[in-house]
Amino acid sequence: MTEAMIRKNAGMASVKDMPLLQDGPPPGGFAPVRFARRIPNTGPSALAIFLTAFGAFSWGMYQVGVGNKKRRVIKEEKYAARRAILPMLQAEEDERFVKEWKKYLEEEARIMKDVPGWKVGESVYNSGKWMPPATGELRPDVW
Repeated sequence: MTEAMIRKNAGMASVKDMPLLQDGPPPGGFAPVRFARRIPNTGPSALAIFLTAFGAFSWGMYQVGVGNKKRRVIKEEKYAARRAILPMLQAEEDERFVKEWKKYLEEEARIMKDVPGWKVGESVYNSGKWMPPATGELRPDVW
């Protein structure tokens, strides 16, 4: 397109001959520019967040207490069952110990038969107290 069509002028010799066409503000002016920091007030308040967290914590502690009570009841039941069968288990262990002790004394008598003055089953410590041997000590079959 030519200048004659754009400006509705026959033509110009220089740019300086052009009529001035300047942009300006719209009638009534531009809207004010928003430059302040405006954070929208959405979401729960600090008090609501605190109360929710406190409620969740309280409920969790309540559940811990309920769980501790259940665990305590189960533990007491287990201990009661153990106390109930303890005499039977002790009797079985005593029976096993007597059998092992007899084997031990027989083995001691067999090994020490040639030693004069040796008394089978007598303690070598002479403390006057009888103490059962430690677990695993009565194993004549291992010798």
